[in-house]
Amino acid sequence: MSLGRLLAIGGAAGPALLERFISLAGASVVVVATASADPATLEARYVDAFTRLGARTVRPLRISSRAEANDPAVAEVLSDATGVFFTGGDQMRITTTIGGTLTDSVLQGLVASGSVMLGGTSAGAAMMSGTMIVGGDGVSVTTGPGLEFLPGVLIDMHFAERGRLNRLIAAVARYPHELGLGIDEDTAILVEGDRFEVLGSGSVTVVDAGAAADIRAPAGGPIALASASLHVLPAGCSFELSGRRPSIVDAQAGERGRAA
Repeated sequence: MSLGRLLAIGGAAGPALLERFISLAGASVVVVATASADPATLEARYVDAFTRLGARTVRPLRISSRAEANDPAVAEVLSDATGVFFTGGDQMRITTTIGGTLTDSVLQGLVASGSVMLGGTSAGAAMMSGTMIVGGDGVSVTTGPGLEFLPGVLIDMHFAERGRLNRLIAAVARYPHELGLGIDEDTAILVEGDRFEVLGSGSVTVVDAGAAADIRAPAGGPIALASASLHVLPAGCSFELSGRRPSIVDAQAGERGRAA
């Protein structure tokens, strides 16, 4: 279980977010498109984008099977990287291909030690959480285990664009010990230690059921959730994960105020 420097993007990342990843990732970046049904296309797209944004070395790392994920040569490529970026697609492809393998173990250690900056967009962000949202809606949300680079959270992506608030609330009602993080497109959380900062053009919605007075989450039925907390955080705002406290930025006044 890791908790290092992470950049989790809600999808449709613009140049500013990708450039921020490169500035944090350093000289040698590896692109992993395991989530995609067409990995060659996404590998080429991100290698080109990161190169144009100033990365010195960018290389794709094809991991299409658990045998490849357990290959020591793959682990060696990761060990030489300063940044690793997971593309979008199907997050279940990432967890079922990489989970528990040598690649998983090596990457967990590199991220936890701060040796590698881990980035991901869409499915590549969703897989970072401990409990992963796989699909569904506000009634029948489907979850599964993520790779837990960021423990204690549930991440949903394309959040405002696809109207996923009810889905996130339903997931948090079933896993109230987890913080629900809904990340809009072209928006990211930059996690460093126990805190994340919001970057990009949209917002991050945080659903916290820790202080909820009552939770009813019947199998296959609508949930009931009373007195939970909800925070909507645009760029510049931050959040303390263990303390569950948001910090709001007043963009016009340039002042920071802590929410009660």
